[in-house]
Amino acid sequence: MRLFVVSRKKGSVQSMANRDYYEILGVSKNVSDTDLKKAYRKLAMKFHPDRNPDDEGAEAKFKEIKEAYDILSDAQKRAAYDQFGHAGVDPSRGGGAGAGGFAGGGFSDVFGDIFGDIFTGGRAGGGAGGAHRGDDLRYNLDISLEEAVAGTEVKIRVPTYVQCKTCNGSGAKKGSKPSTCSTCAGHGQVRMQQGFFSIQQTCPSCHGKGEIITDACNTCHGQGRVKEHKTLSAKIPAGVDTGDRIRLGGEGEAGENGGPPGDLYININVKEHPIFVRDDANLYCEVPVSFATATLGGELEVPTLNGRVKLKIPGETQTGKMFRIKGKGVKPVRGGGIGDLYCKANIETPVHLNEEQKELLRQFNDSLSGSKHSPQSHSWLGKVKSFFDDMKA
Repeated sequence: MRLFVVSRKKGSVQSMANRDYYEILGVSKNVSDTDLKKAYRKLAMKFHPDRNPDDEGAEAKFKEIKEAYDILSDAQKRAAYDQFGHAGVDPSRGGGAGAGGFAGGGFSDVFGDIFGDIFTGGRAGGGAGGAHRGDDLRYNLDISLEEAVAGTEVKIRVPTYVQCKTCNGSGAKKGSKPSTCSTCAGHGQVRMQQGFFSIQQTCPSCHGKGEIITDACNTCHGQGRVKEHKTLSAKIPAGVDTGDRIRLGGEGEAGENGGPPGDLYININVKEHPIFVRDDANLYCEVPVSFATATLGGELEVPTLNGRVKLKIPGETQTGKMFRIKGKGVKPVRGGGIGDLYCKANIETPVHLNEEQKELLRQFNDSLSGSKHSPQSHSWLGKVKSFFDDMKA
């Protein structure tokens, strides 16, 4: 733990009799408690004497800010100040802090206000014997594309901490109970003093619980929780995709000191499919088309996630042509219409031809003369010729 030591310098405190507290903190009269505290912290840090060792007026300004906040952060004092001004909070008239004073506070108090969250453990529901919510758990689940699209129910086995049944989460042996911590007197926090400056931190003996278990439970050894594996059934809704999360409330780790359990988050990862690629609601696939079918046209049988369908291939189809089959995609889990299936034509070149087939193909190729049979090739050759002519020019 790091101690912050504040050095004090002698200096006169400017009278605040004629200064407006709201003006000192730079806030309006209708400022909320949250914004008031933010303004105070910002100014307190800025004018802290330890951060301004060469500025003799920093301490006076620091005290001024502290006094203004002491009045405005107290609902009764603030109301009196708003109605009667400084006279309403003057100690000689029964008021609060009084000009130039700290109203029982000091550097340690303001430092506690600024850094209190750091030294009190930082956990929600903290304090002596406070109940703490259990940690959330994460489970990575791999599912197939078919399961993601149609939905499924899975059983998962999760390692987690659960409440000890022997002691019902108290950590103490049956028939005994924890005793009050002698170090912090049950507060869960201890204050360390160095001169006029002090800081508060979690009690090192009871770790903020305020109690000490002298006779620990034999099952959980005083922890109140034991580690187990539990099997859960989880419903995966139709339409989920990689990156989606499913929350199972209360299925995380058991809380401490009787606190509520955390949640379990199932992270979905859809495994790669051998045929389809998903993009949101749509599916994509490549369909091999024979040279003859692509040239003459025909009909192919293509797969979808819920059966086979017929795909009509028009004559003179080129590689890369995309065919759309409406309504054969995915219905997203967050709503919206069902997507489509897009099939990309991939023209296959014949392989393992015998001599007779090769000769027939040569004769066929010789019969093709003119650009009308190969429009893309003719266009491409024209661009190549133009490119080289430009290089020569």
